Amino acid sequence: MPDMVVARKEGLYCVPGQFYIDPWRPVDRAVITHAHADHARVGHGSYLAAESGGNVLRARLGEINLQTLPYGETVVHNGVTVSLHPAGHVLGSAQVRMEYQGEVWVASGDYKVEPDATCAPFEPVRCDTFITESTFGLPIYRWQPQDEVYAEINDWWRGNAEEGRASVLYCYSFGKAQRILSGLDRAIGPIFCHGAVEPLNRVYRAGGIDLPDTLLVSEATGGKAAFRDALILAPPSAGGSTWIRRFGDYSDAFASGWMQLRGARRRRAVDRGFILSDHADWPGLMSAIAATGAERVIVTHGQIGTMVRWLQQNGLEAGAFETEYGDEDDAAPAAPQPQDQEQAQAREQPADA
Repeated sequence: MPDMVVARKEGLYCVPGQFYIDPWRPVDRAVITHAHADHARVGHGSYLAAESGGNVLRARLGEINLQTLPYGETVVHNGVTVSLHPAGHVLGSAQVRMEYQGEVWVASGDYKVEPDATCAPFEPVRCDTFITESTFGLPIYRWQPQDEVYAEINDWWRGNAEEGRASVLYCYSFGKAQRILSGLDRAIGPIFCHGAVEPLNRVYRAGGIDLPDTLLVSEATGGKAAFRDALILAPPSAGGSTWIRRFGDYSDAFASGWMQLRGARRRRAVDRGFILSDHADWPGLMSAIAATGAERVIVTHGQIGTMVRWLQQNGLEAGAFETEYGDEDDAAPAAPQPQDQEQAQAREQPADA
């Protein structure tokens, strides 16, 4: 049987179903795995996405022709049975299961296997062919438990607050910011958010996600004194801007999986780096692939070569699709320097990591 999904210039195309998965150019029918800007773009004729991600998509894309589907429910299009299953990446993220003439393919989108309080946990889906991301597809990437990271963030914030210093934490506006909020000690002090973060907090709350109370930075009263014991969440693009001057004396930090790399914090020029990613680490990728039972794996955006070689060496049929994923709407980490080999290995760095 010919491949059910192929890579075209518009995006990943389900041939019998005549629809695209996360296309990067305008198409008639698009199935969207999640609302990060490199996977969800304007201009498509119709959209299908997980029900829990519908409001996020509307908030980011505006008025679109959107059909939503609860996790696990099916719809048949041109003979292909399609269902969406939790990917554990961000609110509403989904894997796309496609069944046609007895064959099953699953496209993962972005995913992580460690549960968090802000989205449905990753659900392994049995299939014949699995299309997987590989953002952190190198053995060096192994995440510490997120509760330990939350404790580190709270200790840093608490120490700054006791000294009358604001705490500015850079993190991506959609997904990472809300995940961090869910792990904060609400008793330490007030929490403020950049204008790119706060609207998404409201969408999460409307979706039933428990987040602490937050204020827009512009809603603060009392000048710089209002921020002396506060935590401020902001996108990376805010760093070094005139916006940051309003906080007076502050300590800053960055939360990303890339903080595991030698030199990443130095290039960010921040006081602290917290290793927290919404993508699977190496053990997570391996466990997710194994849980599908797939005999064939197709690798997309990230450390493609390493992943393909490893999978082939371990008895799987493996190949790759060239895609345009990995360019989120927040600024990506700085370009690697030749002397930093680990960073050089991780050249493709999506900003939602």
